Amino acid sequence: MDKITVPVLRGMKGKQKITMLTAYDHPTAKILDNAGVDTLLVGDSVGPVVLGYPNTIPVTVDEMIHHTRAVARGTRKALLIIDMPFMSYQESIEQAKRNAGRMFKESGAEAVKLEGGVNMHDTIKAIVDIDIPVVAHIGLTPQSIHRMGGYKVQGKGKDVEKLLDDARAVEAAGAFMVVLECVPRQLAKEITEMLSIPTIGIGAGPDCDGQVLVIHDLLGLLGDFRPKFVKQYLNLSEEIDRAVKEYINEVTAGNFPDDSQSFH
Repeated sequence: MDKITVPVLRGMKGKQKITMLTAYDHPTAKILDNAGVDTLLVGDSVGPVVLGYPNTIPVTVDEMIHHTRAVARGTRKALLIIDMPFMSYQESIEQAKRNAGRMFKESGAEAVKLEGGVNMHDTIKAIVDIDIPVVAHIGLTPQSIHRMGGYKVQGKGKDVEKLLDDARAVEAAGAFMVVLECVPRQLAKEITEMLSIPTIGIGAGPDCDGQVLVIHDLLGLLGDFRPKFVKQYLNLSEEIDRAVKEYINEVTAGNFPDDSQSFH
């Protein structure tokens, strides 16, 4: 099993689709890594998905490091990426370098991801210049949902040129890959063909160089919540519900544990 590295991912553009999934804990990371996923992202989506926050904004650097350490212990092949949470890089370039360095050093991640395009060009360049690989994230950027007015498709009408400028800016700054979130399919295709770095789509159509999903969405662990761009491959919440109810019934009926689960 060959290790996935930054040069390997860059070399996959135009030749082989890249797979990315989120992971937030050790057992999930082991399963996904053994299954052959190319990249694992410890996203700040850990906030709403795992920690019960209303969105990604409250997530801290310490929380990101904590979860990424657990994922790193279960990852052997996949490239591991850590999200830089809100206000860990926006204050100044020095702050961004300091936090990127700490997260990179302490978490076991092999790249950091941050949101923004033209406005983050200098920040991305500064982090890349200290030898920390950067994944950019443009389009719908969840840390900016209040400015955007919610989770809405980006890159329509007058915003098309802005998104194209953002894509050019992050590539010029040295990002080795860029996530396109909630972008019209044709625009995502245009950006993918325009850039020399891989694009990873989430709600950006099939023409990107790769795709990412939140693992809880893929497995059906978030109940009825299902964005348009999600394909649910399993309804694990129903399976867990069935198993737990069976356990409750067996315990209350006195059928568990039975002799085979007892010591003699």
